Amino acid sequence: MLNIILFGAPGAGKGTQSDLLVAKYKLNHISTGDLLRKEIAEQTELGKRIKGIMDSGSLVSDDIVVEMIDKAIASDTQGILFDGFPRNVAQAEVLDQLMAKHGRSLTCMVSLDVPKDELVRRMLERAKVSGRSDDNEETIKNRLKEYESKTLPVAAYYEKQGKHIKINGFGGIEEISANIIAAIEKL
Repeated sequence: MLNIILFGAPGAGKGTQSDLLVAKYKLNHISTGDLLRKEIAEQTELGKRIKGIMDSGSLVSDDIVVEMIDKAIASDTQGILFDGFPRNVAQAEVLDQLMAKHGRSLTCMVSLDVPKDELVRRMLERAKVSGRSDDNEETIKNRLKEYESKTLPVAAYYEKQGKHIKINGFGGIEEISANIIAAIEKL
């Protein structure tokens, strides 16, 4: 059973590539961003708190995210593609513990490497198309700073475990997808 983290900066193409990998490998797609946006859309009390945090470009607390992830792992029977989690080393450690708690382990972490100027361009374009309130220039800059300081070290964490696979995330969608699949197939 495959259990994969799809990793990269905001705008790296995780959502796009996730859809392709979920279809190919019949994985359960766990996107923390989608789970969080669902709470916002439903205007729950938690959703209102999350909206304020996301609109400022900050990250939602580990406690909230971990609770949602634990439930998702517990109910999965086919393999998981994690999209947007873990976002820091503490979450990566907790993910390893949660997987072990449920008798599972992570297969690999696929990291999409995209130049910063391309990330900004993609997110600004996405804002025009999808209307996401968290895709504006000021928030994008904050999100990229957060990513560099808190999230990027997660790659080193999985590198030490021999589970990190770096993929060039700049290019056509199909080309990037083919490179990801080729790397997974080698495992």
